Amino acid sequence: MKKRHALQNIGPALQTTRARLIIGAVFLSGLIAVYWLLTMTDVLHSICDCQTLHNKITTYGFFGPVAIIGLMAAAIVVSPIPSAPIAISAGMAYGHFWGTLYIVIGAEIGAITAFYIGRLVGRDMLLRWFGKRLPLGLLGSQWTLTFIVFFGRLLPFISFDILSYAAGLTALRFWRFALATLLGVIPVSFLLAHFGEEFGSSDMTRMTIAVLALGTITLIPVIVKWWYVRRRTQTGIKQKQ
Repeated sequence: MKKRHALQNIGPALQTTRARLIIGAVFLSGLIAVYWLLTMTDVLHSICDCQTLHNKITTYGFFGPVAIIGLMAAAIVVSPIPSAPIAISAGMAYGHFWGTLYIVIGAEIGAITAFYIGRLVGRDMLLRWFGKRLPLGLLGSQWTLTFIVFFGRLLPFISFDILSYAAGLTALRFWRFALATLLGVIPVSFLLAHFGEEFGSSDMTRMTIAVLALGTITLIPVIVKWWYVRRRTQTGIKQKQ
């Protein structure tokens, strides 16, 4: 009886897995189509050019901030679209405060969208394939996953997009992901908006300061990691003595 019951459950499970694979394939095809369309219509070139994007946004009036938020969200979901030029253009058009606000809202919307796409398409399939073995080790810790997301937002060489999709595949709770993303994206967003405003002012001294500040904040996680490893090493040496 148990064997028959197990066999009866296989059919719906396979159908669900197949449906999610189809959804994933359709979504991937959609991303490729959007990227191709943006490339062929020369829209992607305009997005990559800060000055051109700034000029277009300022002509939209009230809808300019909406365009920034939408472009930032799209840049997270459609990975090949660069987000840095959009953020810099926001700073050029709206300054420190409002530029940062629009960047953060767009990045948060895009990250949450990517997170849910990853969870919808892949999370259940991973659980079926790996079962209870999936959340083993540090990656099963909510705090560890939260800090990975937070520090990952501060490091420019870690893809914001891939990290958002990957987080959806883990056991990380949504509110932790959203909070870690929000706190992690604010400093970088402010510096990009600041750099954009200084870039628009054409003041080379102020621009240089902005670039140095942007480089400094990206080193913070590296310094924290070095300090943590050094402290653990010293603690281990003292314990052995």
